[in-house]
Amino acid sequence: MRKNHLKPVAAVTGCFALAATLSACGGSSAASDEKVVTVYSADGLKGENGDGWYDKVFKDFEKKTGIKVKYVEGGSGEMVQRVVREKSNTQADVLVTLPPFIQQADSKGLLTAYAPAGSDKVDGADKASDSKWTSVVNNYFGFIYDKKELKSAPTTWEELLDGKFKNKIQYSTPGVAGDGTAVLIKAMHDFGGKEPAMEYLKKLQANNVGPSASTGKLAPKVDKGELLAANGDVQMNYAQSKDMPNLGIWFPAKEGGKPTTFALPYAAGLVNKAPHSANGKKLLDFMLSEQAQKDVSAVGGGFSARKDVEATDANAIALSKLMNGVEVFEPDWSDLGANLDTYVEAWKSATGS
Repeated sequence: MRKNHLKPVAAVTGCFALAATLSACGGSSAASDEKVVTVYSADGLKGENGDGWYDKVFKDFEKKTGIKVKYVEGGSGEMVQRVVREKSNTQADVLVTLPPFIQQADSKGLLTAYAPAGSDKVDGADKASDSKWTSVVNNYFGFIYDKKELKSAPTTWEELLDGKFKNKIQYSTPGVAGDGTAVLIKAMHDFGGKEPAMEYLKKLQANNVGPSASTGKLAPKVDKGELLAANGDVQMNYAQSKDMPNLGIWFPAKEGGKPTTFALPYAAGLVNKAPHSANGKKLLDFMLSEQAQKDVSAVGGGFSARKDVEATDANAIALSKLMNGVEVFEPDWSDLGANLDTYVEAWKSATGS
C-alpha cells in the first residue's frame, strides 16, 4: 500500500510484460477478448511467500475463468499517477488503492462506473454512491512495535518523543504511500486539526529516521530491532507477523485520550477505457464473491468488505480481539481528496522533508 517504486509481479503462471508492452502479452496486442486482466494495486494483499489473499484469489480466478492476471504493485499514489500517465494508452483494467487515493483517481476521471456482484452487501461508507469504486478488503490503520526490545507497547503519540526512540522510529511518506498519508489523517484527528498535528510531527522528526517509500519494508526493520516503532496497517502487519515474531500492533492515543484508528480499505475500481473491461468486471465480481470474502481473514489477515460474510476462523477471532477498546472514527474523505496536496505540503514544511 505503500511503495513509491514499482514492483511488477507475475501473479499467476503465464507471461508478464513490462509497462511498455503490457497489452502485447501472448497474442493480439489489445484484443478485447484476450484472456488477460491487468491489476494495478497498492501492496499488502500479495504474500511475500506466495500465500497472500491475492495469490489465492488470482489462482482461483484463473482456474475458474482461464483469464490470466497480470499484476503490478506500488504505492497508492504512484499507482494513480501511473494510470494518469497512461490515459492516452490505458494499460490497467482494475485499480486497487487505499483512500483518499481511490477518490483522487475518481476525481481525475480514471474510473468508470461498475457495481460488482455482491457490492450491495458492502456498507455505503465503503463504496462510491455512483459505483466508481467498491472496497474489496476492509482494513484499519495502525502502528507496530518491537515486542522483543520493548516490554510493552507504547500507548501515546507523546511517548514517541522520548529519547529512547532517537533514530528508532520511521513512517512511510505521506502523499506517496497510503499508510504514510494515514499518519497525517490520524494525527490531524487526534490532535484536533492541521496546525497542532504538524506541530507534533515537527517534534517527532527529531527521532524519525527519515521518509520511507515503502510501508511494507518497515516491518522487517522493526522485527530485527533496527526500529522500535513504525506505521503500518492491521491486515498487512498481522499477515507479516506470521513470519516476524517480534511484531506487535498498537494504536496511538493522544495523551489522556483513547486509542483511535480508522478504516483504510483496499478499494477497487474499473479503469476508464480499460483494454480488457469485461475481464476486469469478472475479476471484481470474483473478489467480492462469498468464498473470496471468507478468505480475506482466513488467508489474508484482513476484514471482509461484505456485511453478510461473518468470518469465524482463528485469524478473524484474533483480529476482533486486537480491535477491542479502539475507537474507530470516520475521516472526511471528500475534504481529504480535495485538499490532500495542501496537507502533504504542510507536512513537508513542518518536517523539512
